Amino acid sequence: MVTKENSQNLRIAMDKKENEKHYKKLLSVALRGEGKDNKEIASIIGFHPGHVSKLVSDFCNKGLDALLHDDRGGPNRRNMTDEEEKAFLAGYEEAAKTGQITTIAEIAAAYDKATGKEHGSKSTVYYLLHKHGWRIVAPQTTHPGKASDEVIEASKKLTLNSKK
Repeated sequence: MVTKENSQNLRIAMDKKENEKHYKKLLSVALRGEGKDNKEIASIIGFHPGHVSKLVSDFCNKGLDALLHDDRGGPNRRNMTDEEEKAFLAGYEEAAKTGQITTIAEIAAAYDKATGKEHGSKSTVYYLLHKHGWRIVAPQTTHPGKASDEVIEASKKLTLNSKK
């Protein structure tokens, strides 16, 4: 339960916050302490009523720090820095310049070994390659200048007839 005293303390904390996201979180809980319900708060601030409920619950259970803590991921959850990524890909770039074909499975296995983590999918490596300007080049299954099946069959018949 958010009391009026809590609401006043939250308003004081709001004056000190320059971060708009934290300001809105504090405001939503302060408004709850002033007697507004989740739907009213959501329409005022632009949050979903369920989010307002979660913020109030977090504040009641964990205190003010729960509203000011940002637990989202972001670039600080990367496995490597940009420089480490470039160094990792440099070896594959040299191999590609010499004409060596490298598969995503090979790069993913080396990436897992370099980071010390096993990634279940190759999407992390695909994202890494895309981020550094790499593109997928796959060989064609047939030669682009290959004759059609009808022409090949006609040629076989002509070849067999000429041998007789």
